[in-house]
Amino acid sequence: MALSLYRGIVGPTIMDRLVGVNAIGSKTVALLLLIGLIYQRLDMFVDIALAYAMLNFIAVIAAARYFHKRRELGKEISLELPKD
Repeated sequence: MALSLYRGIVGPTIMDRLVGVNAIGSKTVALLLLIGLIYQRLDMFVDIALAYAMLNFIAVIAAARYFHKRRELGKEISLELPKD
């Protein structure tokens, strides 16, 4: 978990940070399921874990698409600027 947290905070690129955040989310889902097993309320914690996993997946995909388009837009803008 510490390595994923380090990659999420320090990662050299934005995509590395997204991978770190996604790994933390996946480990959180596993932790929620483990807590459900410990408290013998797996039915409730499975629902929570599934909702969290879907939210994590959608958030990471949305952020990746946003930063990918932002990078492409930056390349287009830099090509249009005249050089002095």
